[in-house]
Amino acid sequence: MQIQIKRVYDAPAATDGLRILVDRLWPRGLTKKQAAIDVWAKELAPSAELRKWFGHDDERFDEFTQRYGLELDRVTTEVTRLLATIGDGPATLLYSARNDDCNNAIVLMARIQRDQKRARENSRR
Repeated sequence: MQIQIKRVYDAPAATDGLRILVDRLWPRGLTKKQAAIDVWAKELAPSAELRKWFGHDDERFDEFTQRYGLELDRVTTEVTRLLATIGDGPATLLYSARNDDCNNAIVLMARIQRDQKRARENSRR
């Protein structure tokens, strides 16, 4: 599965494949046409409470990752559904945060890749 992350404000590219917005809120100042979103997976975005607590504070990112992981544990059906939607890819998880190194798309991508790896390993057994 080829999956990448990208700011939703960056121009769409042919290499993006399926474009999946992974934020709970629609990005400010962006029209649906500009965003070129194929799927809006807001149910996989961090809760409003977690998002507010995090506040995109780099020093809180490790704890944010743990807390967001616990939230993703509660929506495994949605994660599985997204994996099925992505299939073999390519796909791009889109986020609106300004910080390219500390955002929910990074955490979600790692989770998807981990789940995909486990599925492959289980199918070999």
